[in-house]
Order: sequence, then C-alpha cells, then structure tokens
Amino acid sequence: MGNYKLKCLDCGSEYKSDYRLKCDNDDSFLRAEYQTTRLELKNVLGMGKFHDWLPIKKILTTDAAPITYQSEELARELGLKSLYIGFSGYWPERGGLIKTCSFKELEAHPTMQRLTESGKLAIVIASAGNTSRSFAHVSAMTGIDVYLVVPHFGLPSMWLPEEPTDSIHLISMDKSNDYTDAINLAERIAKLPGMVSEGGARNVARRDGMGTVMLDAAITIKRIPDHYFQAVGSGTGAIAAWEAGIRLHADGRFGNHLPKLQLAQNLPFLPMTNAWNAKRREIIPEIDMQDPKKQIDEIYAKVLSNRSPPYSVTGGLYDALTATSGLMYAITNQEAKEAQTLFESLEGIDILPPSAVAVASLLKAVDLDRIQPDEVVLLNIAGGGTERLKEDYTLSRIKPITNVENPDVPLEDLIRACKH
Repeated sequence: MGNYKLKCLDCGSEYKSDYRLKCDNDDSFLRAEYQTTRLELKNVLGMGKFHDWLPIKKILTTDAAPITYQSEELARELGLKSLYIGFSGYWPERGGLIKTCSFKELEAHPTMQRLTESGKLAIVIASAGNTSRSFAHVSAMTGIDVYLVVPHFGLPSMWLPEEPTDSIHLISMDKSNDYTDAINLAERIAKLPGMVSEGGARNVARRDGMGTVMLDAAITIKRIPDHYFQAVGSGTGAIAAWEAGIRLHADGRFGNHLPKLQLAQNLPFLPMTNAWNAKRREIIPEIDMQDPKKQIDEIYAKVLSNRSPPYSVTGGLYDALTATSGLMYAITNQEAKEAQTLFESLEGIDILPPSAVAVASLLKAVDLDRIQPDEVVLLNIAGGGTERLKEDYTLSRIKPITNVENPDVPLEDLIRACKH
C-alpha cells in the first residue's frame, strides 16, 4: 500500500496508493491518509523534507519549497504582532528557490513523481498559465511528456528559466476561449491512449504538494496559524491548507484548532464568493457568474478564472470553509494593484497578481476588525520573485506547437499537429 492509502470522504471506501483520482461509488474527493500521523522532517533540501505527508514513494530531490518568515514592515503597517508570510517564489536572499515563481510548482513535483511511480506515459494539463509553466519546468528536468492546454491570455506566463525540451507540448487556445474551455479540451485529450489527466483538485499529489505551505508555516511558527489568507481561482490551494491543518491538528504538537480560511476572488468574477456569502453549497451560474467570459476579461488576476471550481463536491471548498468558519472577499482591480504596490514597497519583493488579491483581502480584514492584533496570521504569497529571477536567469519562451480555435477540434488532427 505504500506510505498512504486513499479514502473516499463520502462512502469511506479505501484504495491502494496509485494514480486513482475518483471513487468507484460516488463523486466525492479522495483524501490521502498517511501511515505517519506525526510529521518528521527528512534531512533533505526543498519540499522533499515533507515526504511523510506526500503521496509518493521516492523522496523528491528538488530544492523548490515554500518559505515562511515573520513580516516586520507590513505587520507594523497593519498593526499585527504575528503576521507571517508564506512565500512561494524566487527570493534566494530568504531561501526562496522556486524558479517558476509560483506555488503551483509545489503541485508539479509530487504529481510528476506519482505519475512515474504509477507507470503512466504522458500527462495532460489545463492551466491559465502558472500551473502549465510549473509542469513544463518539471518536464524539462525529468523528460516526462506533458501536454499543456492554455488559453490565449495565459501565453505570456509560458516561460522557463531553462531552454524548453521536446517533452513539452504547448497547445494554445484562441481568444474566444477561456480557462474552462481549456479544461474541457484537456479532458478530451487525456482519454487518448497513453495519456492521463493530471486530475486537478482530485489529485492528492497536487493538494498535498500545495499543503506544504501550511506545513512549513506550522514548523516555522511552531503552531497552526489562527488565520490563513489566499486568493482562489479553483480553491485547490485553500483545500490543501485545510487538509494540512487537519493533519497538523492530529499530530498534536501544533495546536487543537484549524486555521480560519479567509479567501478572496477578483471582482467582477466571483462564483465561489457569491455562493458562499449567500450560504449556498451550489454555484448557480445565472446568479453567481453572469456573462463569465466578459467578467474574466475584466479581472486583474486572470488566473483566478475557473468557471467549474471544486466548490460543491464533498471535500471541496464549501466543506473547507464550513469546517474553518471561513470568509470570502470580493477584491476590485484597484484594491489589488494598491495592495501589490504596498506589499512590494514594504517587503521588498515583487509579487504576482493573485498574491496582490490575497494582500488586499488581508487589508480588508484588518479594516473590518476580523483579526485581533495578537492573533497569528499566515498570508500565502502564492507567487512572486519574477523580476528577481530575471537578475539571475535568462528566461526562455515556450512556443505553442498548435493553436486551437474550436475546443471541439477533432483529436486526430490535434495530435497530428503535436507530433510534427
């Protein structure tokens, strides 16, 4: 069975530790249950030190990992005594060595390792940009074939700190398509022989990889934070933080509470925020995201644009928010940009737009007195250091091998184009 088993959160069915993404009996999430309930760090660099709570057999050898540090300047500005920054990006002066500058790389390493251990051949990913860049980076390092389906607005994010390899197959989509169209096309491609879907939020390797942000914070602070701030598109990172909190609680050394999830989306695209604030488990498209493609076109943080997020599913974001008495915020573009300027000037590192949305939600929570000055706060800066990276590396553009106008394109034509 390996170091973990998969357990359905609805019916309780258990499965061996393979690349399974779904239960045979229902649509609920599977969660990894590890043999080791007490976290013992491995003596290695990078996220491999959290091996006990990663669903893989071999210890990862990457130097990529989240870092946690206590804020001084931003904390002083906000009147918070215990504000910690969980930073996933490139900031070598503080030990940040994620060269794709996004916490999506924390998903990619264990997912690709799990893929290899399961004997799969090639993986298919849909992404608004950051996830595909991260999987491309790991593909360049390992030679594992990846097929990346990216909407047009995500193409500027398709760069690498090294030269792209032949194992990277980038499929771009026309301007009329969005992230959800990319997801639908990727699901079709993944059904072809030799292909497998990376699984999105259903992939425990992705969730537990991102959960290392919470693990690193708890190890650094020596306790579970009281509050956790993050911007969400699918909500997978926040679900990961909740699940990591559950494991830390069971460990017994980090506190007997769960972190309160305080999450944000970027106005006007607010499907999960609208549903949660209306106290609904279900997202109603006609109410919660009217004219979604127009809304997505207007938001600053375009990666926060999943029209089919894992919100309602058992084990999804609704359950995470419910379990932690969570809150959700609607952040304007102007609020995000002002928060970004403030953070960068005070903390001294550049951050990506989704992280700016998270900072803006923290500012709003302080204004609304939703945090006490002496409470422990973890702010997830899920991406940053791109400008810092350019000082040390020459970035290479990943060029699409084909562009798709119609997501219903015949797959035979698409794969033929990919092989040329």
